[in-house]
Amino acid sequence: MRNTYRNIIIVVAFICSTVSFAQQYPQYTQYMYNTMSLNPGYTGSRGHLSMVGLYRTQWVGLDGAPETQTFGIDSPVGKNVGLGLNIVNDALGPTNELYIDANFSYTIRLDENDKLLSFGLKGGGRFFDADFSKGNYQDPDVSFQGEINRFYPTIGAGVYYHTQKAYIGLSVPNFFAEDHYDNVEEKIGTERMHFYFIGGRVFDLSYNVKFKPAFMVKFVPAAPVIADFSANFMFYDRLTLGAAYRWGDSFSALFGIQITDGLSLGYAYDATTTNLKNYSSGTHEIFLRFEFISNKKKLRSPRFF
Repeated sequence: MRNTYRNIIIVVAFICSTVSFAQQYPQYTQYMYNTMSLNPGYTGSRGHLSMVGLYRTQWVGLDGAPETQTFGIDSPVGKNVGLGLNIVNDALGPTNELYIDANFSYTIRLDENDKLLSFGLKGGGRFFDADFSKGNYQDPDVSFQGEINRFYPTIGAGVYYHTQKAYIGLSVPNFFAEDHYDNVEEKIGTERMHFYFIGGRVFDLSYNVKFKPAFMVKFVPAAPVIADFSANFMFYDRLTLGAAYRWGDSFSALFGIQITDGLSLGYAYDATTTNLKNYSSGTHEIFLRFEFISNKKKLRSPRFF
């Protein structure tokens, strides 16, 4: 038991020292299927009611490593408005954060060729809980004693442009910059604004094969830029195979299948390229998406983003 908690503290210390600024929010490999959690402008953009659930277990083999569950639901409401809800539970060692955010988007049609520009807002809160009374420490610190429970409001915004073949977006999930702990508790982490820049393009290689390169760049002031690059192929509008690279962090393999017109399933495996590869067997991520597509609005093929 002592070794277990020692490993938890090792993971927490490692992340606080090397990734605290870069990964204060949950990290996703299959962000392209969970876009509303990054950019509220995406809300309702699929044109019908859509629900997605995602589970991620990071750095398998390390006790206390990050584990994330995400649920999102969104739909167009009327002609130009989209509404959605995101719930994210993110656990790391002795800490747990629950995000609950409502999303709103307003879309402007730029021409008759389905060029759309959406402006999004999100608002909600984050419930932060930590129980640092667990484990044994060689150098006790006030910050690592007892339980801590906090609530932090969140307000974010984003802009999202897309056609039937391409998309690009810029967003800030939360404008508030707050400390996780106050001075009495000897604060150990500061919330900083995150800027997300995403984009992708679908190319028809043949009648039955589509190719989609995509990227996500995450910028946090006073921290290194994080960039994800991916390349996915879709075969017969049913099977998706691809690969991704997170700069200086990991390589990923991605798999997806369109089970029915309204149900899709995906899996991703990350192999880390950092020193954590000596202690972890990698990261697993799975998502399930269900879409309510009426016969009237039935798509000729999946949109692929």
